[in-house]
Amino acid sequence: MARTSASSKVLTDHDEIRRWAEERGARPARVNGTGNGDDVGIIRLDFPGYTGEDSLEEISWDDWFRKFDESNLALIVQDRTARGQKSNFNKLVSRETLEELSESRGSARRQSSTGSNGRGSRSQSRGSRSASSRSRSSQSSGASRSSRSSRSKTSSRSSGSSRSGGAKKSSRTTARSRSGKKSSSRASSGRGNRRRAA
Repeated sequence: MARTSASSKVLTDHDEIRRWAEERGARPARVNGTGNGDDVGIIRLDFPGYTGEDSLEEISWDDWFRKFDESNLALIVQDRTARGQKSNFNKLVSRETLEELSESRGSARRQSSTGSNGRGSRSQSRGSRSASSRSRSSQSSGASRSSRSSRSKTSSRSSGSSRSGGAKKSSRTTARSRSGKKSSSRASSGRGNRRRAA
């Protein structure tokens, strides 16, 4: 037994079909003028008080189920109406048709679920791409910061060395000028002594 919706179901078991029909007073029947010989023709369920009295002819359950199985049929029935009353709705359909319907529904569900997973994977790949681009930008900014700091350190070192070199040169120049002044004063004092002695 399979379900087609919340209020209907599919019956293939003989006992379940007979039980469902007898609970509603239905009898096995065939359509008048159909079938010949061993073939009972088109089978139906005849409910008392309906128009089938003029077009249907009662047959045995054995003949009804033999035709039911030979034609590979299934019976779709409804237990209750939307208002909760006992329902007589029934429909004979091919089992192959039911299988095709169930397969198409299953493939539609698989496609919808695959589509949602595909979207999720796309969004995840987008997120990973954005995260990788963020990490690259942060790495590049960090590298630029480190290069800036190394440049500033190098410039400070070079300026410091130039300053120290300049200080050494200026001190050497001052020393030289002082020694020059001393030698000139010594020369002038020597000249004065020579003049006094003369």
